[in-house]
Order: sequence, then C-alpha cells, then structure tokens
Amino acid sequence: MNGILNIIVAGSWLMVPIIVCSIITLAIVIERFWTLRSSRVVPKGVSETVRRWAVQHELDQKHIETLRHNSPLGQVLAAALDHRHRSREVLKEVVTDTGRHVVHDLDRFLNTLGTVAGLSPLLGLLGTVIGMIKVFSAITIHGVGKANELAGGISEAMITTAAGLTVAIPAYFFYRFFRGRVAAYVVQMEAQALTLIQALESRSGQQQ
Repeated sequence: MNGILNIIVAGSWLMVPIIVCSIITLAIVIERFWTLRSSRVVPKGVSETVRRWAVQHELDQKHIETLRHNSPLGQVLAAALDHRHRSREVLKEVVTDTGRHVVHDLDRFLNTLGTVAGLSPLLGLLGTVIGMIKVFSAITIHGVGKANELAGGISEAMITTAAGLTVAIPAYFFYRFFRGRVAAYVVQMEAQALTLIQALESRSGQQQ
C-alpha cells in the first residue's frame, strides 16, 4: 500500500485527475454490465407472449402498455403493435425511430467512457511534458552530474504516462465493447419486431 501511495505522490498532482478517470471508468463499466444484460434488454419469450395475446384476442392497449414498460425490446414491439394496421413502410419507419430512442437510453454514459478513454492518455502526456521540463530545468541549474535532481522529473514523466495509458486502454476497450453490444441488441429488436408483425399479418390474413 505504501508503495502505491509513493508512486501516486511521485506522479505529482496530475495523478489526481487520472485516478478520478479510473474511478469513473470502473463505475460506468459496472453499471453498463448490469444494465445491458441480455435478460433485461431482450428477454426471452416476449414475442411468444405477444403471439399468445393475439391468439387469445387480448392484444389491447392495456397489454401493449405492459409490454412497453417491460424492457427495451418491449418498447420496440409495442411501437410496432401500435401501428400494426399501417403500411409496411410506415411500420419500418416507426420501428427504426423507436429503436433510435432506445439506443439513446442504452448508450447512456458511453460518451463519458469514450471521453475518459481519450482524456486519460492526454493527461499522461501532459505529465510527461511537465516531468521533462523539470528534468531540463534541473540540468540547467545543476548540470548532468546530479542524478537525484534528474530522477524526480523522469519518474514523474514515466509514472503519469503509464497511469494514463493504464486507464485509457480498458476504458477504450469497454467503450467499443458496449457500443458493439448495443448495436447487436438494436438489430435483434428490429428483427423481432418485424417478424412479429409478419406473423400477426399472416394470422389476420388467414382469419379473413
């Protein structure tokens, strides 16, 4: 513990914003893993439940509102069901527009994570520049013979660079990871919505 504290102190005041960035990254990653679970975003059995409601003639506004508040997938399916008697072009537009709103909710905090991924290495680079300025200032004052005077600046430069990259690399990785997961969910939701409408249209045609 003392060793870590010594490293933080050696890295100067720039370690404070880097540590804050690391805390923000950890908090967002934990929250997004919890929020973007498959069982929460695209729970299994939702489409089957809607088909059962249709067969039992229970596809009323009350059930649609229940579906809408069930999950992000439920929001997309409910929007499609609200316009199930409209043309396919209108239906696709509604599903796409609703999916856009759902994406906005699923993307929550990801811009912050991307900002941290870009900011952390810049903070490390700033620490490197400040450290090297101290090194050259020490050389100007004391010459190159006093290693202790040079070591502090070099240490600060290396520590802040390493710390910034240590935060930035996982932040960028999880930023891309969650973005990919959200995109995959959107494709699944739109596909399930259109498949559901096709099934309802086919059933309606058979009844006629």
